[in-house]
Amino acid sequence: DALGLTGPVVTVGHDWGGVVSLGWALAHRDQLCGVVLTNTAVAQPAGASVPPALALARSVLSLSTVHTPAFVATTLALASPPLARDVRAAYFGPYASRDRRAAVGGFVEDIPLAADHPSKPALDALAEGVRTLTDVPALILWGPRDPVFRERYLHDLRDRLPHADVHRFEGAGHLLAEDADVAGTVFDWLDALTDPPAEPAPAPRRTGAPLWSALQERAGDPSPAVVELGDPGRTVSWSLLARRVDELAAGLAGLGVRRGDRVALLVPPGADLTAALYACLRIGAPVVVADAGLGVRGLTRAVRGAAPAYVIGIPRALAAARALGWPGVRIAAGPVDGATLRAVGARTTLAELARAGVGGTLPEPPPPGADAAVLFTSGSTGPAKGAVYTVAQLEAVRDALSSAYLVTGGTRLVAAFAPFALFGPALGAVSAVPDMDVTSPGTLTAGALADAVAAVDATTVFASPAALVSVVGSADRLSPAQTAALAGVETLLSAGAPVPAALLRRVLALMPRASAHTPYGMTEALPITDVTLAEVEQAGAGAGVCVGRPLDGVEVQVSPLDTSGAANGPLTPKPFVLGEIAVRAAHVKDRYDALWRTERASSRDAGWHRTGDVGHVDGEGRLWVEGRVAHLVLAADGPLPPVGVEQRVETLTSVARAALVGVGPAGTQQPVVVLEPVPGVRRPGPAPLPLADEVRSVAGVPLAAVLCVPALPTDIRHNSKIDRTRVAAWAGRVLAGERAGTP
Repeated sequence: DALGLTGPVVTVGHDWGGVVSLGWALAHRDQLCGVVLTNTAVAQPAGASVPPALALARSVLSLSTVHTPAFVATTLALASPPLARDVRAAYFGPYASRDRRAAVGGFVEDIPLAADHPSKPALDALAEGVRTLTDVPALILWGPRDPVFRERYLHDLRDRLPHADVHRFEGAGHLLAEDADVAGTVFDWLDALTDPPAEPAPAPRRTGAPLWSALQERAGDPSPAVVELGDPGRTVSWSLLARRVDELAAGLAGLGVRRGDRVALLVPPGADLTAALYACLRIGAPVVVADAGLGVRGLTRAVRGAAPAYVIGIPRALAAARALGWPGVRIAAGPVDGATLRAVGARTTLAELARAGVGGTLPEPPPPGADAAVLFTSGSTGPAKGAVYTVAQLEAVRDALSSAYLVTGGTRLVAAFAPFALFGPALGAVSAVPDMDVTSPGTLTAGALADAVAAVDATTVFASPAALVSVVGSADRLSPAQTAALAGVETLLSAGAPVPAALLRRVLALMPRASAHTPYGMTEALPITDVTLAEVEQAGAGAGVCVGRPLDGVEVQVSPLDTSGAANGPLTPKPFVLGEIAVRAAHVKDRYDALWRTERASSRDAGWHRTGDVGHVDGEGRLWVEGRVAHLVLAADGPLPPVGVEQRVETLTSVARAALVGVGPAGTQQPVVVLEPVPGVRRPGPAPLPLADEVRSVAGVPLAAVLCVPALPTDIRHNSKIDRTRVAAWAGRVLAGERAGTP
């Protein structure tokens, strides 16, 4: 009113300002054209306790908020990293005296923490009024490390504004504008609102049978569907699996699980996970699948961010869920007694739900465009991202795998890689799960793999590169029977990270009849291309890893890099152009979950997904991957991808593994090789001169330094993707003369 604004207006509110701005918005709908909220709340979620910080402030209200600057100081202390002195001074500026701090006491006192508080009716009306803003564009930006406005408040806002665009800035806290680029994101969002309207995407349509159709077709088949090789081990028939899926689906529906309710699955691959997964898909409850290999912190970020309404897990996972405050009604998987059930806070078990669902009526299947899954990336290049797939997109993944590798009802598959353990029943393939920890690929031994092959007379094996390293490393302990079992394998598939040709040759020595394939793809799109070992050898050495030609129905192009390393060029199919790889296919993810800014960047070319990988297409139409955009060395003469240099260095018998990183300011970075030598070293430091000279002689680019480490940091899921960002920071500290420890 003071400024005489008449609209259109976009309201922006943080903390208590969220309530103030939304109150104005509801009272001025004729002027309102958008709503932006950051770390705020309009209601106390049912069953949630008052944030301790607010409860404490209320208990000593005048002392903490008015008579002293304690409340303001505590708020500023939430920043991570700590605020610069001048920034702190600017925040304190309006509250330099007791009189000026009266408003701080006023707003804290005005928060209705009790049912009889005079502000409560107004706030309740506002909270319900927010649900009416369905025609108003909305953006919610969030710092998950906020100790006051925790994730439950974000979930409440998303429930009230289900159409809102959301971006969670991992690592950011309450003072979000200090921790993340809030202003830039808001302006990008406003630009998106004014973009010319895109042509409407075609309605999702079913290209094949439902994901559970193979189960229905084999509902009377007593032959094995899933074979578990671990202790105690069990075999589940197609008929039992089909029946259990229907019973669980009916039992979950009876418990209250509805279409759209997310269900986190914290169960190892096997019969329980398979039955729970397909039961959820059948009733339209999107599954949240996050690898335990993310570690406790990574898994906590993933589960809290996905906001599941239900969590199905083994007791150990449910105990962690309870201790760490993960959201969702808990359901126990596997054998569990009453005491354990109570200890982990589970409401029921899968077995009880199956019994309750016997003879139950199933709801209508979800439509093709409904969400089906949130699949989390490995987190090898930053916090794990949730890739959302619709029903139609998951069915397209199944069809792409079936078409590319002829996986049919007659295929017998050993799934030593978690994603394929999930797709076996959808493909109609018999699936054997080896005795291993699938979240730690190095636990797969040659003997365990051979036993799994023998259990189903497997024709196909899928294992990650790290798992194959362990297999060849333990091959000398194979019995004659195990050796004979491996010799019957016809197809070997390995993906998740680049697979060295030398490793494939060693594996094929154990599987002489097999054809080795290394699909290229990622959590957001798999498979994209395929290549056999023979084709890799025919392609010869090149700048990067040859991952083959696009599969049927897949398009691959690149966005050329500029001199600063940014992939700003228009997509092109031209050969020998270095750029960011982009893909288009029916089985590419729908979007990233609660990562509006990330999704906008990845899908800025309509219909395409930018992978974050750098590479080129050669004259034969083969794709070569040369690294990640985030890992380019930004040298004075242009961007330098790391993989080609690393491959040349790794041809040396004195090098086990190498990473090329850039040290220095962007645009003038110097290339540095950090390697694991053979034999290994106990302490990191400069490479011995003879080794450094060897490395420089094959690197193909001038190197500022060659450093040795006992081990390069890799992601947990694949045990092979090197964290080059971390290595680069470490190398910079070492070359600056600091005591840097290990990367």
